[in-house]
Amino acid sequence: MPRRGEPLQKLGFLTIGRFDGDDPRPGHLETLRMIELAEQLGFDSVWVRNRHLQYGISSPVALLAAAAVRTSRIELGTAVIPLGLENPLRLAEDLATVDILSGGRLNPGVSVGVPMRYDDFKTALYPETHALENFSKDRVVRLLDNLRGEPVSDFEGTVGIETFSRRVQPHSPGLADRVWYGGGSSSAIWAGRQGINYLTSSVVTTEGTESRDFATIQAEHIDAYRAHHVNPDRARVSQGLVVIPTDSATADQIRKYRAYADGRFERTLTPQGPRGLLFSPDLVGPSDELAERLYEHAGFQRATEVAFALPFSFDEPDYLQIVGDLAGQLGPALGWTPAIGTP
Repeated sequence: MPRRGEPLQKLGFLTIGRFDGDDPRPGHLETLRMIELAEQLGFDSVWVRNRHLQYGISSPVALLAAAAVRTSRIELGTAVIPLGLENPLRLAEDLATVDILSGGRLNPGVSVGVPMRYDDFKTALYPETHALENFSKDRVVRLLDNLRGEPVSDFEGTVGIETFSRRVQPHSPGLADRVWYGGGSSSAIWAGRQGINYLTSSVVTTEGTESRDFATIQAEHIDAYRAHHVNPDRARVSQGLVVIPTDSATADQIRKYRAYADGRFERTLTPQGPRGLLFSPDLVGPSDELAERLYEHAGFQRATEVAFALPFSFDEPDYLQIVGDLAGQLGPALGWTPAIGTP
């Protein structure tokens, strides 16, 4: 775990993949270029968000299929796929296909719960069953079973020239071990008991804790996950924060970044909504200062790898500068070594 003098094991970043609704292709190609650049710079992983009925990547699995054949080493993750809009069997087929294409580099991050703004589109998504759908963690269990090769059909054999399997095809051994899940304290405990990986983000819930300090709560969730993991030696935890290094930024970019962080700061002061959502302040500054702040961060101290989130609303030159400084300045300040070549 990265404390002073201990190197950060893995460095990655997370992008939303914005695009223009009237001309969506350039935005998707920009995201693919960012993934290719990440591999060239030695990042260990790159993650894409999942947004439905918005102007961000709606089909991360399809996008990562393209990324898989453009790259050869970097891990490709989703953060996260909301399973409320997915059929676990069909999603397992897609995930396994991309994992095969990538040579075993896919890291599917998933979540559960009622989809955002579900009432607005539930009859289009599930015309006959929208009131009956199960949005619990059962969906994750079904996905894991499908990825592990548990039977989903009562029939196996050949009919005419068609051959059928009892399990999802293609089957990609090891993919289920690279599934990630995120959430609050109860979700952390559940993920540990399932033996799957744990994603943290720049949002935590205050449910089950008396603390109102983001870093403390994030640390509590990670501790709970590790304490309940069925095989602690294999437990993977990734920390996600908005971290913006300014080492090579122009004066205009620095003003833009600080204005962005300042505009979002008020929401970090008190929990929001019925679940008590608490947001982390965005970290902006030179890499040496950011490294010191991270070393003091209780959540960072407990993570073995990070996937820093790129802000939603910046432009490609800004992302290129930020990603370049993450790899060239902040990563080395945290003792990280770029991963070059094949795994």
